[in-house]
Amino acid sequence: MKKPMSGDLELALDLAHRAGLLTLEYYSRKSLRVETKRDRSPVTEADRKAEQLIRQGILCANPQDGLLGEEFEEHLSTNGRRWIIDPIDGTRSFIHGVPFYGVMVALEVKGSVEVGVVNFPALHEMYHAESGEGAFMNGSPIGVSSIADSKDATVVFTEKEYLMDEVSGHPVDRLRDDAGLVRGWGDCYGHMLVASGRAEVAVDKIMSPWDCAALIPVVREAGGCCFDYRGETTISGAGLVSANMVMGRQLLEDIAAGR
Repeated sequence: MKKPMSGDLELALDLAHRAGLLTLEYYSRKSLRVETKRDRSPVTEADRKAEQLIRQGILCANPQDGLLGEEFEEHLSTNGRRWIIDPIDGTRSFIHGVPFYGVMVALEVKGSVEVGVVNFPALHEMYHAESGEGAFMNGSPIGVSSIADSKDATVVFTEKEYLMDEVSGHPVDRLRDDAGLVRGWGDCYGHMLVASGRAEVAVDKIMSPWDCAALIPVVREAGGCCFDYRGETTISGAGLVSANMVMGRQLLEDIAAGR
């Protein structure tokens, strides 16, 4: 018998769903107002309203929990629990009517991300995972691929710098020349392609905690692994790489050996 979802996961799914519906009210709107933040990234009214919806839902249910989101100041935890929110991951895609943007909600407990939900409202795809319980898309189990040879692998990336930076000997960067297929299906969507077995490696060279917190448990529970360019699993590191387990282990070995 399938184990019932925890209350935390049910809350995350509900809020990601409701926030996703809110974003669809603005999706592809030609009159959408776009502002530029200090880091030169774009933000819209939809980003802010979606995060407010999620924040209000969490604080109503768990007032002692902490909150870290992209658009507002951090609300500090008093109990070792922190929710990490990205209301629209892939805002540039959202602005241009590209459906690969996601609403992401994660729960970190004593420094470990235990719950991750990634909702793609325009694609009608909802991914979720909870530590020890597997990974799912729209309620059906998912898993990473078993492809081991980079020549047969699909590698996806977000930032153009992955292809345009000077030639690097880093094992992850070498994939841009070695992989059988390299495509720019980026942001959170690329990492969910890995989790669902439709790509082997996803690469982001620059990430903030809210960009990656929800992704890690989904990829991990799908049988894959996540690490940064130093080979460390962290939400505050040097980018994020998601990979199926076979290729991920080889990349980690190469990073550790400096080869």
